Amino acid sequence: MTKLGDIVDKVRSKNAGPFWLTVDIFCGSPEVFDRVSATLETATVAARFQVQPSTLRRFDIASLHVVKFSLPRPAVQGTFADRDMHGASYANLLTDIDC
Repeated sequence: MTKLGDIVDKVRSKNAGPFWLTVDIFCGSPEVFDRVSATLETATVAARFQVQPSTLRRFDIASLHVVKFSLPRPAVQGTFADRDMHGASYANLLTDIDC
């Protein structure tokens, strides 16, 4: 199988407030979107983030060719336990998933 990072245009993660993170998978075309949407399992993404699948919110946005996940931050933004204040490093956890 091909790695997710090799077939999509970009995987980006970002801060979505003090309590949430968002990961966007920009597919670039309807064909890639359909493939990613059909093969990328929410449980696989949850395992990468070490959270329960029920805590993830998934949005498959066909008109934009984007698959988006939102998840609770492991620590409130800006606290001593927060290791990534901007949430930028979470995207790297998904790029090597088989898709």
